[in-house]
Amino acid sequence: MSDETFDSIWDAIEDDPAMAENMKLRSMLMMALAEYIKSAGLSQAEAAKLFAVTQPRISDLIRGKITLFSIDSLVAMLGTAGIRVDVKLKRSRTRSAA
Repeated sequence: MSDETFDSIWDAIEDDPAMAENMKLRSMLMMALAEYIKSAGLSQAEAAKLFAVTQPRISDLIRGKITLFSIDSLVAMLGTAGIRVDVKLKRSRTRSAA
């Protein structure tokens, strides 16, 4: 067993730091959309109509099928929901052994 520690689950899963960052961002955007749909009381069909996608696409979003969504499509959906995306850049810490 390794004593290696990671900043996030994505850092642990992905060997490529760039891909880990991409997954973290997509995950965050998907969670924001799922929370919006829930808080607005939208059915999957209503959310699909709002975002001009299919109901199965919304189901994939709610179920966290992260590999099916691009950052661009998620940002566009958030924009449709009236949610602004702010980007904050910072240097990441390197992976370290504990």
